[in-house]
Amino acid sequence: MLVLKFTNPKIGNPFSSAASLSEEKRDSIGVKRLSDARDEYTQIKPYAGMPKEVLVLYSSKARYRVPREILFWLTVCCTLALVAVTIAVIALSPKCLSWWQASPVYQIYPRSFKDSDGDGVGDLKGIREKLDHFEYLNIKSIWISPFYRSPMKDFGYDVEDFRDIDPLFGTMKDFEDLLAAMHSKGLKLIMDFIPNHTSDLHRWFNLSRTRDPHYEDYYVWTDCKPDGPKPNNWVSIFGNSSWTYDEVRGQCYLHQFLKEQPDLNFRNPDVIKEMIDIIHFWLEKGVDGFRMDAVKHMLEAPHMRDEPQVDPNKPPVSLVTTEWDLHSDYTTSQVGLHDILREFRAQMDIYSQEPGRYRFMVTESYDYEEVYKTMMYYGSRLEKEGDFPFNFYLLDLPHNTSGVWAKHLVHLWMGNMPKGKWPNWVVGNHDRTRISSSAGRLYVRAINMLLLTLPGTATTYYGEEIGMENINVTASQIQDPAGKYNTSASRDPQRSPLQWNADTNAGFNEKTNLTWLPLHPDYETVNVEAQMKDDGSVLAQYRFLNTLRQSELPLNRGWFCYVHADANVFSYIRELDGLKRAFLIVVNFGKESAVTDLSSVRELPDELKVLMSTTIANDGKVFPKSRIQTEVGEGLVIQYSTNTRFNPNHPEECYISEKACYLETIDILYKC
Repeated sequence: MLVLKFTNPKIGNPFSSAASLSEEKRDSIGVKRLSDARDEYTQIKPYAGMPKEVLVLYSSKARYRVPREILFWLTVCCTLALVAVTIAVIALSPKCLSWWQASPVYQIYPRSFKDSDGDGVGDLKGIREKLDHFEYLNIKSIWISPFYRSPMKDFGYDVEDFRDIDPLFGTMKDFEDLLAAMHSKGLKLIMDFIPNHTSDLHRWFNLSRTRDPHYEDYYVWTDCKPDGPKPNNWVSIFGNSSWTYDEVRGQCYLHQFLKEQPDLNFRNPDVIKEMIDIIHFWLEKGVDGFRMDAVKHMLEAPHMRDEPQVDPNKPPVSLVTTEWDLHSDYTTSQVGLHDILREFRAQMDIYSQEPGRYRFMVTESYDYEEVYKTMMYYGSRLEKEGDFPFNFYLLDLPHNTSGVWAKHLVHLWMGNMPKGKWPNWVVGNHDRTRISSSAGRLYVRAINMLLLTLPGTATTYYGEEIGMENINVTASQIQDPAGKYNTSASRDPQRSPLQWNADTNAGFNEKTNLTWLPLHPDYETVNVEAQMKDDGSVLAQYRFLNTLRQSELPLNRGWFCYVHADANVFSYIRELDGLKRAFLIVVNFGKESAVTDLSSVRELPDELKVLMSTTIANDGKVFPKSRIQTEVGEGLVIQYSTNTRFNPNHPEECYISEKACYLETIDILYKC
């Protein structure tokens, strides 16, 4: 028989009064209490160490059960609410900017960046030595021009072996060490990929010219005679016929560039497979992306008919010698080209599935006035291609320095870009005159401001961050193969060594007195080290603008709206829905100082304060919006606060890649 005893000294023993009862009496009391325990314990409070039988009895009481159930269901509801809010935030949040959107792309021409071994030519170890430069500039994306094994007839764009490093630049271990060092600093490496052609020393070409059964059709061959007429009137980019007779094979091969750069035959599936294997090779090593070179030339019309002449009256044989003499209807942008590029993209997407390792693809195609052809490299809504094609239209800024012209060039892209795509901007590269020389040093700062405040990704050619100019190269100093054919076409002037400091060889080569091209004579004042010490330098302003762009939502992913353009000034707004802070950019590309009246723009406050001017003395100035003054080549970044957005009232003047709104109360972005 069970007898319950309570001996807790804090509450005493409730049965002490029955201690003297007889055994029989106590037994009957125990039975009674077990039969009606609830009534028996109404006067007893819970206490520490109570047996589980008593605990169970108390836990079933309403005053204990109800709070417990309330807490349980409250916890469930809070958990469900938290999950729902999390799902809603994820569903409503716009996609984060990828690394190629968040940072400018910086182009390194490896011959000219930094020489580590004293031979006068830049190399991979030299690039590794200077990675801190990119951290200083807050640049994350680095595109390095070709460093494959090559006979250097076109300085690396004639590839002898796609899976090897040219000894001029180092070894495969040097490359792997560079890539590891870049990744350790959060930097991304974009390689040049050259699909259109190889070197004539490539193993494939030698096997093809000897008619090896597998490689026979790796290149574009056709019948011709060594002393007879060419197969058709097709012309090389470097001038003269695109056809060269090969004595070993007894046929002509096509080369849209130098005769030492035979075109691959992309109508052969084996060639496509070979190039995909090469893409895999470098992606396996950890490369973060590719710049696809000269892609519009990859396919030619199989019928090989003569291309139409631009001037039908020009004698075809003697005077049709350049690409500008012909409409390139049969040698560029052929049907099937985009299928190949989409296959390249699909292969890269396999590697992009690794978390945080998106593989970037940009295409190069100079389509000039046929901008619609360039836009096709974005792909379609159903099939992805490049992340963007390079936009070269700002290279034409020097043709007509005015606000109206600047707006026209910007709108060429923005007005034709497919909805939801990401723009990009280029003002210089290894093939084009430096913008500081073509437009003039007076406009360098303003052009950098334009580049870094327009929507999308900016591309910076090495040296533009300090305002480097072209060098003068005499006929005897020419290194560029194109310049050896035509001295006026030499690209050497824009490829001089980067000016690091005022020391010997501008710090480019610190071991010997060799440089593969002459230095610009202004290197003692125009160099990285000197400009790092000067808050008003081109470098300091570039760094400030790039940091501002990456830290301010309106600049890195907000609306872009045209506000004003005239003979001098181009002005636009960057804003984000829901965010009071916005930016007005005013840039004077004209030939005289200007006063801009924006009083008709009611969305702007009456007074505007300059956050940054390319003329440092004007930082912090306050202008009435009816009289914003700029000097020639001056740019202003004006930050203002307003509750009234410009874009809802002027939709035809505004663009955005992916619309997002800012919720100030909880500091988040959401789709809207």
